[in-house]
Amino acid sequence: MALEADRIIEGDCLEALAGLPDRCVDLIFADPPYNLQLGGELLRPDNSKVDAVDDHWDQFASFEAYDRFTTDWLTQCRRVLKDEGSIWVIGSYHNIFRVGGALQDLGFWILNDIIWRKSNPMPNFKGTRFANAHETLIWAAKSRGQKRYTFNYDAMKMANDELQMRSDWTLALCTGEERVKDGSGRKAHPTQKPEALLHRVILAASRPGDVILDPFFGVGTTGSAARRLGRRYIGIEREPDYVALAKARIAKVEPASPDDLAVMGSKKSEPRIPFGHIVEAGLLRPGDVLYCPSGRHSARVRADGSIVVGDLAGSIHKIGAMVQSQPACNGWTYWHFKTDKGLAPIDVLRAKVRAELS
Repeated sequence: MALEADRIIEGDCLEALAGLPDRCVDLIFADPPYNLQLGGELLRPDNSKVDAVDDHWDQFASFEAYDRFTTDWLTQCRRVLKDEGSIWVIGSYHNIFRVGGALQDLGFWILNDIIWRKSNPMPNFKGTRFANAHETLIWAAKSRGQKRYTFNYDAMKMANDELQMRSDWTLALCTGEERVKDGSGRKAHPTQKPEALLHRVILAASRPGDVILDPFFGVGTTGSAARRLGRRYIGIEREPDYVALAKARIAKVEPASPDDLAVMGSKKSEPRIPFGHIVEAGLLRPGDVLYCPSGRHSARVRADGSIVVGDLAGSIHKIGAMVQSQPACNGWTYWHFKTDKGLAPIDVLRAKVRAELS
């Protein structure tokens, strides 16, 4: 059965999920009901009422009922997720630990828990607890033995000013113009997530053209971010008002061009270029001299891609390690060659060969 993407299925999530083919989506983002267990009205110090989450879709008769619901929708999600796909689930302290247990019981393998630290959280007006300033996202592979899943590590590092991105993310709540309003001008959905959060999740764990499923679509933040980033989406939402607002919202999104969707690639995914290819290509010739950055050591290049320093002969990595009395060495960055502008690492020659191959 062909998969129809870029659509919102209006209806119950369990029934809609059951109608999707096996292994048809690349990524799942789920923002399920939190089962908040509110104990009455919440008032500000001036006695004005806080617009809390008291919608019927967030109400369950018991923890047991919530657990059954969680197991049911996660079971279907695991069926429709491709074997190399992954799932993200967001929640609060009310539900995320129960969801995490269900994920593990069903065979998912947790890769990270991410703390979304809200830069502008709601205060605890009663002063009886710490201000609840974060939510937790669980990122999981489909199975423990899964060897491949999409993680754009270098793109996340680039987005973080070339520092490895950590598992604590500071992002603002959804406010202002981004907040979807209903016909009366009030916020349409009580737990609308900021698109910045979905941008990061989708950029981290999918590729352009991938299909992203959101079984609790709400007012369409996942679909909006997916369309902007050149991904396809399937949303499931049972509330007709939310469906209408989501469709109108997504229709206004202008997708980025394919060129602008390219991200920093991992060196692990690039073709392996032995040093001998540099010699074969004539970028260095037998007899050329390589230098270490300090100028203390020099080596001569041989026809087979080995290098020689005195009585030592071997690969650029082995000889680089030996002359430094170190257990290992990245010869591509250690050894340099002379140019008109001074010394340059031989890694630039490897990059040149890679570019020609692609």
